[in-house]
Amino acid sequence: MEEKEIGVVTHYFGKISVGIIELSDALKVGDTVHIKGAHDDFTETVDSMQVEHKSVPAGKVGDLVGIHVSKPVHPNDKVFLVVS
Repeated sequence: MEEKEIGVVTHYFGKISVGIIELSDALKVGDTVHIKGAHDDFTETVDSMQVEHKSVPAGKVGDLVGIHVSKPVHPNDKVFLVVS
């Protein structure tokens, strides 16, 4: 599997298990992401995405998107798109 860096985590909201990612490349619902940092290293399928509290099917360069994550993430964790 190939991976391409597409963003970085800026915030994590623990009560709702949402990570905020600043995108440096496009991301869409259904994509698989690999989140890797000092404390985190896991792969997840993006099942929903929001920009400014509105559901969107995709995010573009520069967007701050919120995605539901199964594990806590931390600021500065790198986000990679898994390309099969």
